[in-house]
Amino acid sequence: MTSGFDRYALGRVGRVVLGALVAFAIGAGVHARSAQAPAAPQAPATPPPAAPTPARQGQTLAPAAQSGQRADQGPVRDASGAIIGFTKMPEIPGTPWRIHDASRPHPRVVTPGATPGAPPTDAIVLFDGKDLSKWARSQNGQLLDAPWPVHDGYFETGAGSGSIITREKFGDVQLHVEFATPSPGRGASQDRGNSGVLFMGRYEVQVLDSYENITYADGQAAAIYGEYPPLVNVARKPGEWQSYDIVFEAPKFNGTTVVAPAYITVFWNGVLVQHRRPVMGSTSATATPHQYSAHDPELPLTLQDHAHPVRYRNVWIRRLAGYDQPEQK
Repeated sequence: MTSGFDRYALGRVGRVVLGALVAFAIGAGVHARSAQAPAAPQAPATPPPAAPTPARQGQTLAPAAQSGQRADQGPVRDASGAIIGFTKMPEIPGTPWRIHDASRPHPRVVTPGATPGAPPTDAIVLFDGKDLSKWARSQNGQLLDAPWPVHDGYFETGAGSGSIITREKFGDVQLHVEFATPSPGRGASQDRGNSGVLFMGRYEVQVLDSYENITYADGQAAAIYGEYPPLVNVARKPGEWQSYDIVFEAPKFNGTTVVAPAYITVFWNGVLVQHRRPVMGSTSATATPHQYSAHDPELPLTLQDHAHPVRYRNVWIRRLAGYDQPEQK
């Protein structure tokens, strides 16, 4: 049986427990509400200053915009108002010019040939299909008429008569020459449609029948003789016309010292086969290794007689000048 004191004690304990439960519930609710409440908004950051609006071509920026990177570029206009250059663009490193410089000389105008392979208007035609008046044979320091036979639109190696040279001398040039080796093909290796194009009488690009004809790689057609084979063999069959388009950069000397070697680039039948190769010296068949000896900055071009009747036609050459030459009026 529970006494009155016990009932009083139990009641008091119950009230304490109930109070604790209520306090816990209230605290939990406050915690839940504070977890769900959104964070107080922060004051907005100060926005960056607006970038100046770039001007269109030829439009001068307002003074406020000129403080940015795109200042007035100094457009230059022609009589019709078209922009033909600028005066205040960034400088081009290593040159005296600025980007789109209005004062930079314009390249001279050259009219291309009417058909592929035809000479442009600034070319020197070395064979016009009629005669070899631009060529000669050197004998004892004298220039004699070139003895190679001329046929209908082409000329042929005068086998055994000696190589021929141009009467005019050249340095840096672009050369176009078309050739055909004998048909049917006769002989093997180097004894098969052999000739050559020698710049300055020293630096040879080989002419040979290289259609299904095995020889040493640096002696086949389009090789820089004794130094570099062509990148690929694009030989046509014997008797078919082929083309070389060659860029030759003459070597530079300071007295007897080589300042810069010769460089040769060759397109054979339209395919790049020598990509600005530095020549090691005169490409003699017997001198090993090839070496330079100082010579004049311009010398004749040579076509080699190697005792094979190789045909040639459409031979022309262009002197190469540097960039930014004064304009011709």
